[in-house]
Amino acid sequence: MSTEEKTARSAGAQYGLGMLHGPSQIYFQQNVITGLLVLAAFFVADWRMGILALIGAAGGILGGRLVGFTLADVAAGMQSFCGTLVGAAVFAALGGDAWWSYVLAFVGGVATGPVTWLVNALFTKTPLKRYDLPFTTAPFVIVATIIALSTLRLAVDAAPSDLPDEPVLAFLCSLLTNVSQVVLVDNVIAGGLILVGLFVASWKVGIAALLGSVLGSLTAIVLGESWSELANGLANYSGVLTAIALTVTFLKSSTASWIYALPWIVITAVVTLGMHRAGWETYTWPYILTTWVALIVAYYVRGLRRT
Repeated sequence: MSTEEKTARSAGAQYGLGMLHGPSQIYFQQNVITGLLVLAAFFVADWRMGILALIGAAGGILGGRLVGFTLADVAAGMQSFCGTLVGAAVFAALGGDAWWSYVLAFVGGVATGPVTWLVNALFTKTPLKRYDLPFTTAPFVIVATIIALSTLRLAVDAAPSDLPDEPVLAFLCSLLTNVSQVVLVDNVIAGGLILVGLFVASWKVGIAALLGSVLGSLTAIVLGESWSELANGLANYSGVLTAIALTVTFLKSSTASWIYALPWIVITAVVTLGMHRAGWETYTWPYILTTWVALIVAYYVRGLRRT
């Protein structure tokens, strides 16, 4: 085999890993099994959603390469996770019947590349550099919000939920749908698959996801959220990400990081419900904004160390 052929195969393998690691990086993990289980969750919800997520991921990889991100970044899934979410968001807003959904998923995925570059530049070339803030899912929410607002006439109604509105069952369902709604899926089985994937990646990550889910749902109940909203996971899916981010991802895991995460999970739930009640496009904005503020505050807190 020639050197050129070996190089091509190596590059192909890295692109393939990027497609699998992208879904897992939504939850901050670089794990093929986790990525496959997240992808499975999309297909459990609807096979068209799975296809759109993959198309968005491919677009994200292309967009990332066009603005200069390395093959190592691609292989780690850092250039495809936002595109994966854009594809899922396109399905949630527009469905998967029309051809333009697939075009938008790809174009939106490509757009996450330059948006990622811009957000990254903001955090590395300004006074914010000292806080080492991650771009996280910001490129996704920026692109998805633009798509949603510019295609309102094409929007489809969400499928009716068959989840219970009886208090105990609604709370129990929310523990899994909070996990699945991170990727815009309203499905208990999908949430279970993703949660298994998180435990495969790390037991601490799985526990953190459950912590964020439980505490977020309890906060939503205290704030008077309806049982139907609680059951379908819309009340605090962002809290799942906040919990994982602050306990074991951007802060070194310690007793201090786990305690520090608790009030921020509650704040995430409050921000989520506030945005819902204001009628704003929410996506993962509550997690992003809360986590950025939490990391800035953590910079000044003794006993907390960044990873």
